[in-house]
Amino acid sequence: MIGKASDGDASGLVRFKSSYSSGPDGDSCVEIAATPTTIHIRDSKNPPSHSPNLTFPSAAWTAFLSYAATGE
Repeated sequence: MIGKASDGDASGLVRFKSSYSSGPDGDSCVEIAATPTTIHIRDSKNPPSHSPNLTFPSAAWTAFLSYAATGE
């Protein structure tokens, strides 16, 4: 899986994070934004203007999730 770090403007993306992110460390998680061809991931504890954005092709993200679900 090859991802790309980007400092580009990703402010127009609609991001979400896990419902497990609430609590005392609620800002210490990752936020995900999906487009038809890419997945964008960033660290939520940093302001968007100071947090690099990792970008993966949608197929690579799907493969990662499938692998993670196996629990290996």
